[in-house]
Amino acid sequence: MKNLLATAITASLLAATGSVAAAGEIAVIVKTTNSNFWQNVNKGASAAIEGHAEHTMSFSGPASESAVNDQVALVENAINRGVAGIVLAPSDPEALAPVVKRAFESGIPVAIIDSGLAEGSEAHYQTFLSTDNCAAGEQAAAMMIENAGTTGNVAVMSYVAGVGSEIGRVGCFVSHIEANSDLEIVGPFYSQSQMATALNQTTDILAANELVGIFGANEPTAIGMGRALEQAGKAGTITAIGFDGNEDLQDMVRSGTLLATAVQGSFQMGELGVNAVASVIAGETVDSFIDTGVVMVTKDNIDSPEAQNVLY
Repeated sequence: MKNLLATAITASLLAATGSVAAAGEIAVIVKTTNSNFWQNVNKGASAAIEGHAEHTMSFSGPASESAVNDQVALVENAINRGVAGIVLAPSDPEALAPVVKRAFESGIPVAIIDSGLAEGSEAHYQTFLSTDNCAAGEQAAAMMIENAGTTGNVAVMSYVAGVGSEIGRVGCFVSHIEANSDLEIVGPFYSQSQMATALNQTTDILAANELVGIFGANEPTAIGMGRALEQAGKAGTITAIGFDGNEDLQDMVRSGTLLATAVQGSFQMGELGVNAVASVIAGETVDSFIDTGVVMVTKDNIDSPEAQNVLY
């Protein structure tokens, strides 16, 4: 079914353009360049482009994930300079949908990574590469219940409300907690993917609530959350689960500040995203969805090959 859908999408792209797009620049546009997670996407994209000598690759993103208009402008600029393809991690599902439609109408194939676009936009991009964020949220929630127990308060530290990855990741975490325990959810609270904001929010929440657990739903949020736990002297006394896998979060897992962190295949998003766009440019079909996976990294498995392949 996926291949049939991909064939139909590719056929519609070719019908709109009259020919397969020429070799040239593949623009990788992420939510922000100020994050190790997105820099790891850059590493994957850079590795992939080495196998496509006919193409070059550019990497860009706004200063912060909340700078949605800046990201829209980056996509518009890429279209205007006639890139051969785009790999895009949309910061806002609604705001980025019109410019992705414009790319489609201009005959530029697009691979969406990490977060989805608004419903109804599926015809305008060729593939979506992502962690199954709902499954990842449920996995984190199951670990929370197993370790924090079934009663008490669990705080949810989120990042940007309404982003596709956040809806699945945090929504399914909360739903799984509510359906499978008597734990009470405190929040969610939105850091706008700013570490300092998450630190301050967590500090306030720790002062105002007795918690048995806390969940930090992306890299800067989880780092701020962990630092607040350490500063409050509560590291290791509350079941804390993070998301993503940079060196700060790895250190927090090793020290016991975090019980675990759920790590996405960020390198794979860049690598497989560039490969997918190159395949479409070459007239090949790609699957409509490519799952880049998640690993729950704990102190017990952090040095295993499975974990080391996704940490960055």
